[in-house]
Order: sequence, then structure tokens, then C-alpha cells
Amino acid sequence: MNSDTIKKGPQRIAHRSLLRALGVDEVDLDRPFIGVANGFNELIPGHTHLGELTSQVKAGIYQAGGVPFEFPMIGVCDGIIMGHEGMRYSLPSRELIADSIELVARAHCFDGLVLVTNCDKINPACLMAAASVNVPCAILSGGPMLPGRWQGEEIDISSVFEAAGKYAAGEISEQEAGTVERRACPTCGSCAGLFTANSMNCMIEALGMSLPGNGTIPAPYAARRILARQTGRAAMALVNRNIRPRDIMTRPAFLNAITVDMAIGGSSNTLLHLMAAAKAAEVELTLDDFDRISRQTPNLVRISPSGRHRLVDLYEAGGIQAVMARLHEGGLLDLSCGSVTGSTMQGSVTAAQVLDPEVIRPLDNAYSDQGGLCILYGNLAPKGAVIKVGALRGKSKGHRGPALVFEEEEEAAQLVFEGKIQEGQVLVIRGEGPQGGPGMREMLAVSSALAGMGLSEKVMLLTDGRFSGASRGVSVGHVAPEAVAGGPIAAVRDGDVIEMDLEKRQLNLLVAEDEIQKRLSAYVPKEKPLPNLLRRYARDVQGAETGAVRKS
Repeated sequence: MNSDTIKKGPQRIAHRSLLRALGVDEVDLDRPFIGVANGFNELIPGHTHLGELTSQVKAGIYQAGGVPFEFPMIGVCDGIIMGHEGMRYSLPSRELIADSIELVARAHCFDGLVLVTNCDKINPACLMAAASVNVPCAILSGGPMLPGRWQGEEIDISSVFEAAGKYAAGEISEQEAGTVERRACPTCGSCAGLFTANSMNCMIEALGMSLPGNGTIPAPYAARRILARQTGRAAMALVNRNIRPRDIMTRPAFLNAITVDMAIGGSSNTLLHLMAAAKAAEVELTLDDFDRISRQTPNLVRISPSGRHRLVDLYEAGGIQAVMARLHEGGLLDLSCGSVTGSTMQGSVTAAQVLDPEVIRPLDNAYSDQGGLCILYGNLAPKGAVIKVGALRGKSKGHRGPALVFEEEEEAAQLVFEGKIQEGQVLVIRGEGPQGGPGMREMLAVSSALAGMGLSEKVMLLTDGRFSGASRGVSVGHVAPEAVAGGPIAAVRDGDVIEMDLEKRQLNLLVAEDEIQKRLSAYVPKEKPLPNLLRRYARDVQGAETGAVRKS
């Protein structure tokens, strides 16, 4: 498939006529056609500036001898849709976006692609689309937002969600909460911490599917516009050399990305998205890969919500390339993997320098000797669960306590905001998995409220849904199988003791096996009236342990 299909030969006279209606001239007809998917919209703070970046990408493409054709892609803001029914549409949007890019790219026979993205589900959708279409492609993110400031401290969107909990607990006034609200998000860009959007932008860079700097250059910086123009030129170089996404997105490249993920303590959602991208690239990747790499990779970086630093600090410290240079010192990466630079990762990584060892710690002074994400197994999660241990502020080795069971997020949130949660409890929120939700909602409203009340490490949250990258505390998500698929989480009852052991990486329900099976046979999921899109999604989606991908 290439653009000659729609522009060469006498049988394409009508096609060329329509192309001329777009402003294509004789010179352009001899050039490669490059599709540029523009994620701009007025709904997502991380996407409001993508129109300007897309213009720079197109300039770079034309400078390098190609003809850019811009087309749109949809997206939703995970922050704005958080904590209500809108969050059910977040994860389903990933597949819709990937499909729509593939549809346009294949239908119009592009020679190459540049995908301009920035936020939570749009980023992995671009990886999935790139792998599926498999024409030369580079990805450009819009970059992180700069943090706000309040009372001499840097703040971000997680500060606002936690302020809601502090206000409910009477720790701050309505006026103070309003000040945090107005100051936390001062610029365009993906939210300023290492939440899902920025985690995935860093993963895209670590995979080699973007130019160096993609993960950390702040959105308002001129360097981001320069990177956009360079990305356009890089895409043309890939076309000229016929370097395709699946040449770059190999199993070793995914293992590199997971290693970087563990070193920086990225969002737990990266598990879902890297597995989904790997499936699109026809690369085998499982939770066992994450578990194995987590055990051998030191946690070198702690960005909000795990620590006090923000993405701009990581950028100034040398960015993802510098993190990879640190990991390379320990022999933890395969730098023979390719990248959209047209060369291997060797060149950019070995040229990188760590400019701030407080932000990117040395291997012998890591925050911990294991990665920022921990995979748990046990009789409550036979197919796995995940906790972001890098976001635990204390030295917790686990949690043991009585369960308080909810059939959806809203029930739990109401009790939390009413101040009726006690220390030591395990809040079990089920029926929120990929199929049961449907859409595997994030529980940020609950986790942040608990954090704001000072309970995030005194109460354990457990769900077959997800947690936002902005969540912290004892929050265990992706429990698989989910409740509606017959997972043991459906057997939990109020008062049952649940035990999580981080050292053994175990998550268990302390109830006899025969009693668990008896309860499972009697469990009836809560009925939910579903619109067409969610009904189709629930029918087609697989479990979290697969990356919540569709059935083949």
C-alpha cells in the first residue's frame, strides 16, 4: 500500500482531479503522501495546543519532500470525565481512536504517518494504530503541563482531587479549596505529574516511536515546537528508508519500555496499554514480563504523585534518555533496538547525561531496589492485580483488614465523603472491570479523597477497575478475573479478611476455598442499563490481564 495507488496511471484521472481540489499540484503528485492525525480539540487541556504543533509537523514534512494531509482524531479528558458515568467511555475510546486512524490511513493509502497526541487513551491508541497500519510512522506528544503553585509549593491536578477530601474532612476552607482549583493547572499540556498521559508519552519515547524529548519537554516550551518540526522531517526519513513501526516495536523494545516504566514508577495503566500495543504489533507480552522486570529494576525516579518532583524537573534532569543511560549502566537495556531517529537507541542514550542526581538517582542510591509497580497474585487475583508501590509514602509491607464491599464506585465515594470509613478497612469496589463496568473506570475520586483525609495508607482500596496515574496510597487495581467473569472478588463479603503481602507479592481472601466457590455460584452482578456503544464494548472486551483488548 502506498500513495501511487491513488495517484498514478490513467485509471486514476478522477482521483487526481479530487486531489487537485485539495490544492495538490504536479510537484506534490511526485512526492510521498503523509497522513498527519491531529488530536486537537477544545475539550482536553493537553490537546488545546496541538493545532500549532501539527502545523510545525506539516512544515517539517514539506521541508523534507513530502505532502502532509491533516485529519482529526477524537479524545476525551480523563480528568473531566472522572468520578461519574463519563469515565465508562475512557478505555473504550482507545479502540475507537486506533480504529479510526487505521481506517483513514489505509483508505487513503498514505506512505507514512505522524500521530500528534498527548493524553491518556489517545497515546496508546496511536501506538496501536501505528503497529496495525505499519507504514513508516513517528509519534509526537504535546508535552506536560507546567505545575501550579500554592503556599510556596508546586501543585497539580492530583492536589485538586485531594483538596476535595481535605475540604470534606474540614482540614481546609472552601476558599482554600477554590484557590487550589484555580492555580493547579496554569498552562496547556498533559497534567503535570507522572500520571497516565505522561507515563505513556515516556513509554512511547522509550519504545523508540518518538524522537528524544517527547516524554518530558513541557508543552509551552519552544523546544516542543522545534521537536514537532523535527518529527515531520524524521517521518520523511523513515519513509525514504522504509523503516516501519514493527521494525521498532519489537519484543526487546517493549522490555526496554517496561524497564523504564519500573525505573520511573509510571502509572499502573501502562500495563494495559503496553500489552494492547504489543498485541497490535503481534508481540508476545504478559503480566509475567512486568513482574520479572519489576523485581530486577531499581526505582530511580519519583514524580508526583509518588514524590515532590514534576515532569519539568525530569526534563531539566536529562529526560527519559538520561534515565535510560542510568539503566544502561546496570546492563538493564537492549540498546540495539531501533527508533524513529533512523538509528538504534545506542546513540541517543549514550549521549545523554544525568544533570540532576536528585531527580534521577544513581543505581546505588535508588529509592528501592525494585520497580515502582508491583504485580500481585493469589486466590483473590489468580490472573493478577497491580499496585503502584512507588506511590506509597511509608514503608508499608502490605495490609490486612476487614472488607467493606461496594458494587460500584459511587457507593464507595459517598461513604468516603461522609467520613464513615475506618482505618484498617479494605474497600472492595467490584463490578467495575472492563466488561462489568463496562469500561474499567478509574477510582481517582475515592483514592484522592482518602489521601486528602490522611487515610490513603491506612485504608486499602481494592477493585477490578483501575486507578488513575494520579492515585497514591494502598490502591490495588486490575484484579483479574473481574467479578462478572467469575473472579474471586465476586465472593468477598463485608467483614471478610483480605491480606496483601508486598514482599511475597500475594493478594489473598482469607476464606475457605469451598466457601469461595459456593459464594461465586450464587453471585449476581448488578444490572446496568447500557447504551449501544458500552453494550458492544462489554460483549467484545477481554480481561485486564490481556490489556483489556478486544476478542480476536
